[in-house]
Amino acid sequence: MIHERGLHSEEGSLRPTPPFDFAKSLDFLGMFPPMQEDQTVSEVSLTKAIRVGGRTIVFQLKPTGTIKMPALRYTLFSDHPFSHGLTDVILDRISFFLSLNDDLDQFYRIAINDPNFAPVLQKLYGLHQVKFLTPFECACWAVLSQRNQLNAARKAKQALLERFGTSLEVNGHVYRAFPEPGQLAETSNEDLKQLIRHERREDYLAHITKAFTEVDERFLRTGEYDKVEDWLKNIRGIGEFSSRLIMLRGLGRMDKLAVEKRLIAAAGRVYGRPMKEQRLHVIAEKYGRAKGYWAYYLRTAAGP
Repeated sequence: MIHERGLHSEEGSLRPTPPFDFAKSLDFLGMFPPMQEDQTVSEVSLTKAIRVGGRTIVFQLKPTGTIKMPALRYTLFSDHPFSHGLTDVILDRISFFLSLNDDLDQFYRIAINDPNFAPVLQKLYGLHQVKFLTPFECACWAVLSQRNQLNAARKAKQALLERFGTSLEVNGHVYRAFPEPGQLAETSNEDLKQLIRHERREDYLAHITKAFTEVDERFLRTGEYDKVEDWLKNIRGIGEFSSRLIMLRGLGRMDKLAVEKRLIAAAGRVYGRPMKEQRLHVIAEKYGRAKGYWAYYLRTAAGP
């Protein structure tokens, strides 16, 4: 379909693995600081831009099913015609971003028998993890937020988006897509200095950008956990916590935890007394390979 402004569009449906509650995803996106400026979220829809293979695409999602029989109606917008290959790549990215194919059955079976955690499960039933749109964006955020105030990190990310991201106007709103690694790789050190104004983070961003231009994302998504984590740790500026953050929030690898003060505090509130890190790991081990989902629900229930 071609719109009045010359935009091309394509529509269709996605079928998430049940249970899936899109309203819970929208609630999370509405309170998640790193993404609040990057999208339009309403009670029933999400509209956001993505850059794929040098092209900027805007996607809009609306629910058409139920929590137990979920479906999402998508509309894609571009200033060029769509090809089947491009559409497939975009839909894969959307599905990965919202974890539409995650099977929560094992996690829920364990959680329902955890009397402290069961109320959290009930509150967030149907929530699939919302990741960063790309692992590269997550890695950039990991560096920008290192030993930095949240508002300062948000401003730095927004500056990158506005300076190097590309945009597309849909229905009177301009949507900006976070740059691909290749885009940032072409920028000068001087450009980064003017935006980031922090020598160490500028250096780390440069190393992250180079690494992500050279890696196959299929390896990051499906490679052996320890090998992927080691690859991340070998990037200058990515330590243990940042690598775990990227594994969880950029790649959906739920095998291990990224332990920080907010998670410990959230667990303490749910489990009724101040939480020590050792006890946190003991409880998490009961969740096996779903421990990342357990932590995600704890953090989400605690709010921003």
